[in-house]
Amino acid sequence: MSGLSRRQFIGGSTAATVAASLTNVGVPEPERGNAGGTIPGPINNPIDRENPDLLVPPNTDAGLLPNLKYSMSDAHMHLLDGGWARQVNEQQLPIATTLTGVEMRLEPGAIRELHWHLQSEWAIMLDGRAQVTAVDDHGRNFIGDVGVGDLWMFPAGYPHSIQAFSEGCEFLLVFDAGNFNEFDTFMVTDWFNHTPPSVLAKDFGVPQSAFAKVPPESARYIFPGKVPPPASANAVRSPAGPVPQSFTHRLMAQTPITTSGGSVRIVDSSNFPPATTIAAALVEVKPGGMRELHWHPNADEWQYYIAGKGRMTVFAAEGLANTFDYQAGDVGYIPFPMGHYIENTGNETLRFLEMFRSSYYADVSLDTWLALTPPAMVRATLNVDQGLISKLRKQEAPVVE
Repeated sequence: MSGLSRRQFIGGSTAATVAASLTNVGVPEPERGNAGGTIPGPINNPIDRENPDLLVPPNTDAGLLPNLKYSMSDAHMHLLDGGWARQVNEQQLPIATTLTGVEMRLEPGAIRELHWHLQSEWAIMLDGRAQVTAVDDHGRNFIGDVGVGDLWMFPAGYPHSIQAFSEGCEFLLVFDAGNFNEFDTFMVTDWFNHTPPSVLAKDFGVPQSAFAKVPPESARYIFPGKVPPPASANAVRSPAGPVPQSFTHRLMAQTPITTSGGSVRIVDSSNFPPATTIAAALVEVKPGGMRELHWHPNADEWQYYIAGKGRMTVFAAEGLANTFDYQAGDVGYIPFPMGHYIENTGNETLRFLEMFRSSYYADVSLDTWLALTPPAMVRATLNVDQGLISKLRKQEAPVVE
């Protein structure tokens, strides 16, 4: 199990640091040189400070792209006896048609009910520990424990559950559909409530009275429970055996691609076989560093910012480009196959997820593309000298400084 603490994984600014960043001297105004002017009317300074490149866009921005940012802090919170949940799908961020993100918290011992989905479920543990269980269509089962930085993936239609250990847990769930809703779930108690007791009795071979205390519909979405024993002591033996491939993955145990500017850990079906519909990369960018100029040739990119502050300019066809600012808890989105970079604009490590509805991860580096093109073609197109040509990288450096 991962030995990382929340601070090691998330980094996380203190409340005092956040407060200080929102009370800087002066009021931000939409002015760049002689362009723009002050805002004498109503303003929201905290939001303006979080979005400086919307208030004063770089002069390289052009035209208007759809909104490519939504904060989980702006999402409706669903409070339950044992935890909470909130989501960002295409209802909140209309451009995000490929994936949906759900943040969820389980208090110590709390249970996310036995359930299944029309969509596949990918998850990363952000804080604490939990035990996850699942059964496949061959009657093979899985019981595993996960900690900070660990992943799980349950294919569509596979029944599963999640239960917190003594410290509770918080995790991000990602579903492979932009129109997914956190309530779009097949829950076992709901099915019991909508099945005649005589049918239940016949199916399970018990009297109808055995079902007299089944909780009412949707009462078990998240509910309190007793802390489970470790998976090693909580095993249930299936006659069909365990699932052939683990539904969990130790992402932080992977050897990252490391550069002077940061690191990247890539996870897809090649190293986590159940992840047949979702590929991801955990990116870390040091202060002053940048996720290089690139694009993805296979899918839209859905982002989740875990720690730090950054900005991203997204380049579209017809010379359109807009810049957005992100911080922990924000969701970003880049439509296929728009070019972009992500620059660390803070003084701590920027950490975020790149996620794709795909079985494999793929990107194209602007620098490497130019390096592998005949130099005369590059010089003729860009009107640059040999100094730039000699600096082009024939091998990708996903994070630069």
